[in-house]
Amino acid sequence: MPRRALIAIVFASTLLAGCDMLGGALGIESPEKVAAAREAEGKAIGGACRNAARAIEDCFALNRKADKAAVFAGWREMNDYMRENKTDPVTPQLVTKMAGAKAVAETEEAAAPRPAADKPAVKADIGKPRERDGAKPHDS
Repeated sequence: MPRRALIAIVFASTLLAGCDMLGGALGIESPEKVAAAREAEGKAIGGACRNAARAIEDCFALNRKADKAAVFAGWREMNDYMRENKTDPVTPQLVTKMAGAKAVAETEEAAAPRPAADKPAVKADIGKPRERDGAKPHDS
C-alpha cells in the first residue's frame, strides 16, 4: 500500500508541475502574460504614433483600448531615440491623401452657390408618424 501511495504522490506532483504548460496548451494564458502583451502593444502603439508625428493626445484618442501608461512610455522612448539619432518623423501618406481629398470636397461645397434663403426648407409631413420599412399595421 505505501508503494502505491508513493507512486500516486509522484504522479500528482508531476501533473501539478506541468499546470503552466497544460494551461498554455489549452489556450489559457496567465494574467502575467496578458499584462506583458498589453504593455508591449501599448509601447508599440506609442512608438508608432511618435514616429508618425502624432501628438500623445491624438494617440490616446485613436487608441482608446490601449493602456495609456504603456502608450506614453513607448511614445517617450521613440521621442528620445529620434532626438538622439536626429531622425525626422514620417508623415502618413494615406491619411494625408484622404485629408486632402476631404479638404478639396469641403472647399468645392463652400464654393457652390447657395439658395437665396439661408433657412432650411420646412418639411410638409411634420406631425405625421413615419412608417417604418417592413412594419405591419396593427389593429387598434
